[in-house]
Order: sequence, then C-alpha cells, then structure tokens
Amino acid sequence: MIKKELVDILACPKCKGPVTLNEVGDGLICPVCKVVYEVKDDIPIMLIDQAKPLAAD
Repeated sequence: MIKKELVDILACPKCKGPVTLNEVGDGLICPVCKVVYEVKDDIPIMLIDQAKPLAAD
C-alpha cells in the first residue's frame, strides 16, 4: 500500500489540487477533476491521459 506521507505531497497533475487514497488503496482520487489515478505495484500513475472518471455513487 502507498504510504500516507507520499499521498500527502502528491497533487493532481491537471488542477494541482490535493489527492486522496481510495478505500481499496489502488487509486488516488482528485475530487475537483472527478478522476482516479491508478496505483500499480505501489507506484501512482499520475498521467492525465490515463486517469479514469470517478464513479458516481
């Protein structure tokens, strides 16, 4: 799982806003852009073109 210290310093590459780890721990959520950046092998994939839309609840 990705460390909280890393999540605290990461920012969304699109809006530069803060990101949060999702409940499962396999994605970083940007609430402003409403996207999820995948985390693979504890490495966040912070590429705008690979972000997935945030699923509506």
